[in-house]
Amino acid sequence: MAKFLVVRFSSIGDIVLTTPVLRCIKQQLPEVTLHYLTKSAYRPLLEANPRIDQLYVLSDNWQACLQQLRAEHYDAVIDLHHNLRTWRLWVDLRVPTYRFPKLNLRKWLVVQTKQKTWLPNLSVVDRYFEAVKALGVRPDGEGVEYWMPAGAGFPADQLPENFQQGYLAWAIGGAHATKKLPVDRMLQLAALIPYPIVLLGGKDDASAGSLLAAQYPEKICNLAGECSLHQSADLIRQSRLLLTHDTGLMHIGAAFRKPMVTLWGNTIPEFGMFPYYGSRYQQGKHADWFDIIEHPDLPCRPCSKIGYEACPRVHFKCMRELDLLEIARAIQRRWKAGTEKQMV
Repeated sequence: MAKFLVVRFSSIGDIVLTTPVLRCIKQQLPEVTLHYLTKSAYRPLLEANPRIDQLYVLSDNWQACLQQLRAEHYDAVIDLHHNLRTWRLWVDLRVPTYRFPKLNLRKWLVVQTKQKTWLPNLSVVDRYFEAVKALGVRPDGEGVEYWMPAGAGFPADQLPENFQQGYLAWAIGGAHATKKLPVDRMLQLAALIPYPIVLLGGKDDASAGSLLAAQYPEKICNLAGECSLHQSADLIRQSRLLLTHDTGLMHIGAAFRKPMVTLWGNTIPEFGMFPYYGSRYQQGKHADWFDIIEHPDLPCRPCSKIGYEACPRVHFKCMRELDLLEIARAIQRRWKAGTEKQMV
């Protein structure tokens, strides 16, 4: 029986995007024992995943971690992070290692030239599958997955009564400031949304959430900074639709096949981090499931493949000049479509 170690250290979205690979390995190579190595902060994402036989957490003590991994005598490492530390793991474990094409040079060229043609029109998930192609593992057409332990969700009856007939989940956070709408623009957008709104995000987003909820107390429930990752995921699962930046909760929304309106600032979908529903459901047409709202002709975009804490050119046009009416119309269209589906 073969034993594989999958490695992805971070972050939320990237780890969620590895789940189709885990599923396909276990389904197509059922004799394989599958272990996973990640950082301790991301254990909750994987702790309930039935595809994983053993979950290891990267500790500050590299030698102690390595000793544990050596004792497993892996037949192969599937490197879905592909950085200097995972190269070191390959050197130390001395087992066959399969890596995905990270395309850092191509991404750098896109940032420098603004020419998107340097990149393939592929999700990161499709590139992850390149790492396991030699093992005979192929995509199954299904999307990403999110597994949560029993009892870890958010009880629907804890929401205000008027939210229990349907609400918009709004993920107001982002790993970097240049991925997020400024708060004043969020306030303007909130005025255009006629539905109950549940705000989600981390502790860094709590103050922005408080401002929004104070301005619109009847229609906004601020849970940013109040929920665990599993609770936030469950609130997305229970929502009518999701409004989100390019962030980890976007990929969790795809795991629950939620319709979405996605907002893009300094990053671009062509980097491969757009929502992944699987070819069986999406059939190559993202409009079936989600809207992309961006400033496509801005000459300084993308300015980074990740993001910054402030706009390098100060003007922050990529977010400040997004059409709020376009966003509101997309939300209303998807809300109405969801209502019609429920009536059928």
